[in-house]
Amino acid sequence: MAAGQYLMATNSLNWHNKEIPQLLKELGASLSGLSPAEAALRLAEYGPNSLVEKAGRGALAMFLGQFKDFLIGILIAAAIVSGAIGEMLDAAVIGAIVILNAVMGFTQEYRAQKAMEALKRMAAPSASVIRDGNPESVPAAALVPGDLVLVEAGSVVPADLRLIECASLKTEEAALTGESLSVEKQCGPLPGGDLPLGDRLNMAYSGTTVSYGRGRGVVTATGMATELGKIAGSLQDEEEVETPLQKRLTAFGKKLAWAVLAVCALVFVSGLLRGEPPALMFLTAVSLAVAAIPEALPAVMSIALALGAGRMVKQNALVRKLLAVETLGSVTYICTDKTGTLTQNKMTVEELYLDGTPLAAGQAPPQPDLYARLLAGFALNNDSLRKGEGWAGDPTETALCVLAEAGGLEKLELDAKYPRKAELPFDSVRKRMTTFHAGQLCGWAGGAYFSLTKGAAESLLENSPRIMTSSGLTPDGKKEIRAAAERMAARGLRVLGLAARQWDAFPGSLADAEKDLVFIGLAGITDPPREEAKAAVAQCRSAGIVPVMITGDHPVTGRNIAERLGIINTGDAAAMLTGAELEKISPEAFARRVENIRVYARVAPEQKLRIVKALQARGHFAAMTGDGVNDAPALKRADIGVAMGITGTDVSKEAAHMILLDDNFATIVKAVGEGRRIFDNIRRFVRYVLTCNSGEIWTIFLAPFLGLPIPLLPIQILWINLVTDGLPGLALAAEAAEPDIMERPPRAPCESLFAGGLGAHVIWVGLLMGFLCLGTQAWAMKAGAHWQTIVFTVLCLSQLGHALAIRSEKRSLFRMGLLSNKPLLYSVLLTLGLQLAVIYAPWANRIFRTEPLPAGQLILALTLSSVIFLAVEAEKLVRRRGRP
Repeated sequence: MAAGQYLMATNSLNWHNKEIPQLLKELGASLSGLSPAEAALRLAEYGPNSLVEKAGRGALAMFLGQFKDFLIGILIAAAIVSGAIGEMLDAAVIGAIVILNAVMGFTQEYRAQKAMEALKRMAAPSASVIRDGNPESVPAAALVPGDLVLVEAGSVVPADLRLIECASLKTEEAALTGESLSVEKQCGPLPGGDLPLGDRLNMAYSGTTVSYGRGRGVVTATGMATELGKIAGSLQDEEEVETPLQKRLTAFGKKLAWAVLAVCALVFVSGLLRGEPPALMFLTAVSLAVAAIPEALPAVMSIALALGAGRMVKQNALVRKLLAVETLGSVTYICTDKTGTLTQNKMTVEELYLDGTPLAAGQAPPQPDLYARLLAGFALNNDSLRKGEGWAGDPTETALCVLAEAGGLEKLELDAKYPRKAELPFDSVRKRMTTFHAGQLCGWAGGAYFSLTKGAAESLLENSPRIMTSSGLTPDGKKEIRAAAERMAARGLRVLGLAARQWDAFPGSLADAEKDLVFIGLAGITDPPREEAKAAVAQCRSAGIVPVMITGDHPVTGRNIAERLGIINTGDAAAMLTGAELEKISPEAFARRVENIRVYARVAPEQKLRIVKALQARGHFAAMTGDGVNDAPALKRADIGVAMGITGTDVSKEAAHMILLDDNFATIVKAVGEGRRIFDNIRRFVRYVLTCNSGEIWTIFLAPFLGLPIPLLPIQILWINLVTDGLPGLALAAEAAEPDIMERPPRAPCESLFAGGLGAHVIWVGLLMGFLCLGTQAWAMKAGAHWQTIVFTVLCLSQLGHALAIRSEKRSLFRMGLLSNKPLLYSVLLTLGLQLAVIYAPWANRIFRTEPLPAGQLILALTLSSVIFLAVEAEKLVRRRGRP
């Protein structure tokens, strides 16, 4: 088959549907394998079996790209202007902030490109193949379609395979499909062209591992054509979306730039019209422009994000990309995996059925002898091994060992007392496992040997003419057992039955060993929800966030857990969608439904990506959690991708913005609160610095219209900008969260930084600050006081009072206490000390053109500056009384 024909076939044919002879024919393969010559031809034709990485941006281009941000451009212009007018210190500070911001952005972007490297590490280094009838080991990259590959326990599947021989073969596919349990494989054809990957039991996929048994399969896809390769391609094609903070700051920067240019032009022209010297007015206008730009904003943002990231690490959330910290505060939907995040990732026996009675695990049994036989039987018919304080083995079997242990039965002691003599391994056809032991099971008098059979309840009941009860063996009760099994299954439990048979002598043939059984009881097993997850889901709802479960598990299991956690209402069928249903639904119909879906089950990797994109298209900020390779494209695309630290693959961690060190959904909710706190603190800084800048602009702009000289010199404006604006503004990043931070809805995606009354606050407080300074100037000039130094001091101290007042939008500072934000208190005291030095130090008088103030004038300046603090406290009092 030509290369083009093969590629067309791999894209259009479903290999899981094929009978083995047809499969071999279409792939040009045989049971003796390809010849070395044919393998070489195909390798030249199809290329190596490896993942191909697209060329990305170089390090230099990546670094220069950090300067394209609009606000950064404004800061660069401000630094150039500051240097041109001789204010080298201001220029140096702004330049340092710009460079630091660029280095941080470059580091984040460079690290984000490591996901493909982690994906490549999943590939198997070598593979066992049959070539010309002879087994040999070849580099995995040399595999070609049609190769016959051997796999066994512990090996990594080197390419996508259609299995043609299975001997108790099981694979771990959690990283690819989300299936939490080992998947038992089979070889026969499967009907249905649209089967999810997790249901294609006759396929083994590249990058998954063999956990049990052995098998052989024919290579159907290599390299980028494998399911792993498709994920690699999707991962490289997906671009990260701009964070909410980046969007808001870009819009803010553009508006601010035009506003600053307009105001400075007006100040310059009005000064000229009043007869002020052109050189002074030019320097004043330029100084005002530099002062109006909040150059400390990137630094404040970085500090706030870094402090938040530090707090989050203590709460088991490791942030890989700093901007993601704030993004969490904007999240409207959290799309989370089930296993290990909402659940304990620990299979647990939840319910038993014995002697016609359902029992909760741990409940005191009415018939201790029967209970002991059921627990001992499940522990003996079990391949789990003790490993330290826990158990190693199939999660379902380890759950049975834990149950026996809780009932006072140690598996090691049982194995010694009733040694295993033979076994019939479990397979998907019989749906049973049988072991043979010497002795009499927990006082069950009879033969010298007994056998135990564990498996599907219906399979056991068909072969069990009698049932063990407290009254002896009876043929009655099968109907009740079937009903109990169905009830457990309907609740999402995995149901296992146990039956036994006595033998006078060890059977010579095991062929009929699973007939004429005595049915003992049932066990319902599940991965239970985390205790803290239900409270976290409730907290999401009170915070206006919609939790959505996206799982590769069975729909019944997913619904059961979702109902128990409160994610979905009982019986709400419209709120659940399977992967098969999602595949058939049109994009338009899905867009109409996506906001109402709460549980997705049996989803494919590309469908997770589709869900995230659909939510984003509806204007939502979506968080996506995941641990597998299949989650990586969606993690990268999501507004906030959250990987699992314990169970997560390297690929998912590299693609994510944040890593949960404890794999706990409740940790995400805590992180959302931290994200909201950080955005609140950034808003506090914007409120503070823009109000201060507004006060400066009104003071200088209105003075000529009121017949007053320019109140401040350029160097005094720059001092306020550098010290008074900077130090307290930075300290606002350490403010604690508001008490109701998780009781309010998320910010609207289109909401600007000026929403919630911030814009109005900037204008009216700035005007009040300006009129206060101008009134002080008029009085001081009339009284013959040192008017310029007094105005300079009143403006500086008014801003410090404003910083203390805006720590909360509603709560009074007197209730919060000065010591509840010590960095802000210390910065206010330090700024006050520096301002006093500017007033009273002789060397500072020469530089800043100030004069020492008499005590009375200093007290007057302190008194007047408190007006701003009291006015903002009054505004908060109005808010507390229910007015906007």
